[in-house]
Amino acid sequence: MRLTMILAATAATLALSACSQKTEDKAEATADNAAATASSAATDTAANTAAAGDAAAGAANNAADATAGAANAAGDAAHDATTSSTTTTTTEKH
Repeated sequence: MRLTMILAATAATLALSACSQKTEDKAEATADNAAATASSAATDTAANTAAAGDAAAGAANNAADATAGAANAAGDAAHDATTSSTTTTTTEKH
C-alpha cells in the first residue's frame, strides 16, 4: 500500500510538471503575441496620427488660401466701389 501511494504521488507530480510546462509555454506564446500586437498598434497609431496631422495642415492651408482669396476679392470690390463713386461724382460735376 505504501508503495502504491509513492508511485501515485510520483505519477501525479510528473503529470503536474508536464501540465505546468505546457501552460508556461502557452503563457509565454500569449505574452509574445500580445507584445507584437501592442507594437503593431503603436506603429499604426503613430502612422495614423501623422496622416491626420498632414490632413489638418492641408485643410488649414486651403482655408488660409480661401480666406486670402476672399479678402482680396473684398478689397477689389471696395476699390472698385470707391473708384466708381469717385468717377460718377466727378462726371456729375462736369
